[in-house]
Amino acid sequence: PRRNVGPSSTQLYMVRTMLESLIADKTGGKRTLKKDIDGSMLVKIDEFHKNSFFWNYLLNFSKGLQDCCDLSQLWYREFYLEMTMGKRIQFPIEMSMPWILTDHILSTKDSSYMECVLYPLDLYNDSAFYALTVFKKQFLYDEVEAEVNLCFDQFVYKLSEQVFAYYKHLAGSILLDKRFRQECQGLGTYITSPAPNRYETLLKQRHVQLLGRSIDLNRLICQRVNNSLSKSLDLSIARFEAGDITGIVELDALVKVNRLTHKLLSKHLAMDDFDDMYREANHNVLAPYGRVTLHVFWELNYDFLPHYCYNAATNRFVKFSQPVQREKAPTIAYHYLWGSKALNIANSTIYGQYSHFVGATHFNCMAKLLGYQGIAVVMEELLKVVKSLIQGNILQFTKTLMGVMPKDCKLPRYDYGSPGILEYYQHKLLDIVQYPDARTELFHNFREFGK
Repeated sequence: PRRNVGPSSTQLYMVRTMLESLIADKTGGKRTLKKDIDGSMLVKIDEFHKNSFFWNYLLNFSKGLQDCCDLSQLWYREFYLEMTMGKRIQFPIEMSMPWILTDHILSTKDSSYMECVLYPLDLYNDSAFYALTVFKKQFLYDEVEAEVNLCFDQFVYKLSEQVFAYYKHLAGSILLDKRFRQECQGLGTYITSPAPNRYETLLKQRHVQLLGRSIDLNRLICQRVNNSLSKSLDLSIARFEAGDITGIVELDALVKVNRLTHKLLSKHLAMDDFDDMYREANHNVLAPYGRVTLHVFWELNYDFLPHYCYNAATNRFVKFSQPVQREKAPTIAYHYLWGSKALNIANSTIYGQYSHFVGATHFNCMAKLLGYQGIAVVMEELLKVVKSLIQGNILQFTKTLMGVMPKDCKLPRYDYGSPGILEYYQHKLLDIVQYPDARTELFHNFREFGK
């Protein structure tokens, strides 16, 4: 009957030894049996002897497979520690092979490798298994575990930054004015979109096995990306606070870019609600008005009203005096602003055109960002400013001018002509025309009141 059980290791060893003695060329001076065996049979015996070499590994297939897949020796570096002659007791993670491979993939951002970025981390599983089952040393396992905690934190941090920067760059490229992009290409400047990358595969990982733990990578990345988006909104508002009222147009565009980034990320991550994140960055969760509303009112009251005049030809307010001193704008990384250096330069050029005047575009953006409640607050405060102007300086100047008005100021005869009538009124109102505070204070108050 057919044998259904493989030979034991002893049986296999004895068979191979006896066959080897038959076909060996050298037998230690003894007479060889090779000449007494038929040539065709000798070939079959030789072939059987060669093939049976692998049978021992097939009989222990599980162990062989485990040995082949065991890459734990890529982590153990005791030989190199001994070479340092006690000067080092531990190597930094930059000299650890698993982290070198992982960091290389993250640094190059090669899309063909990105899906494999978790594979090098599996070396830690092999090292920990070897430490417990072969070396049977708890302190070695503790070293592996400590390095895993450090490396995995670094890995999640770097990956989250890359994911956020990629989708921010993508959103900025989508919203960039198409005509502006074409004109730049015509001049030889190419503003490229981000190269496609396979972050979606990594964002689907919810059960990464590492040292016996099941890690939800999607949730960890989601937490950090939420923080990055909140920081981006916070820096956008801080950038607006460091400038004048004309920056409201750029702020509106930055909010749009962040909103689109949130929409793109929401396809793969359980992101927080964008409006809630914006209110938190604007400090408008519990307060009736936020940072944007306060800065808009401050700029309107202390810069726009005193330093702008209305141009009826263009229907715009234009600045005519020196700007107000403000705090320096915070330094912002590319991915927290528009997504890349090229996009930052392009959008700075586009929105720089709105920085020399205040027009309908600015007021539309104000209405959009302030909302109904913010507009009501600003209007209420501006009405208080108007009331203080009327009841304050304008009232005092009016009383003063009324006191020096001529008692008699009749309408002259038309026979005098225009020059004569003008001279008549100039003579009558000479004291008012020469009043020193009329041009510097009164007319300035009237301009603020009119605006």
